Amino acid sequence: MTYLHVKALHIIFVVSWFAGLFYMPRLFVYHTEAQQLPEPGRDVLFNQFIKMEKLLWGAIMVPAMWLTIITGATMLYITPDWINQGWMQLKLGFVAGLLAYHFYTRELLLEIRRGHFRFSSLQLRLWNEVATVFLFAIVFLVVLKNTLDWIWGVVGLIAFAVVIMSAVRIAKKVREKKRG
Repeated sequence: MTYLHVKALHIIFVVSWFAGLFYMPRLFVYHTEAQQLPEPGRDVLFNQFIKMEKLLWGAIMVPAMWLTIITGATMLYITPDWINQGWMQLKLGFVAGLLAYHFYTRELLLEIRRGHFRFSSLQLRLWNEVATVFLFAIVFLVVLKNTLDWIWGVVGLIAFAVVIMSAVRIAKKVREKKRG
């Protein structure tokens, strides 16, 4: 296998992992909102969401995470000089943050399975956007690969995060007006 083969696989596994990272918190939102429904609908939806979340976690998110890590480590093995470059060190810091996000999402999953809904649907919608911020940061680092662009990238990332958080809040207000 060449470096480009490994890189192609890495991109595929990253896309798969992010698909799960985007969808799982969205399922948490729907799961949390379903708790407001009367019986028997609430129980039916609870069981269905548990099934969907379990399958998403075990069949997509965990394997994709490991395959992303393995192919990423393989690329570093093939090109070991990258580990000494600032952009790669910063990227690996964001990957560590993404892993923390992944495993904290697992904690939320376990709580929800026990019927404990600690966060509101709005808070979970905001949590859902954290993966987007990580994706934005990691992709810009990999593509731009320099510090000056990264400084502007951080400013853009902060602005992007504020826009996303504001959009979530505005969308909630619009939904509430339509209901009310």
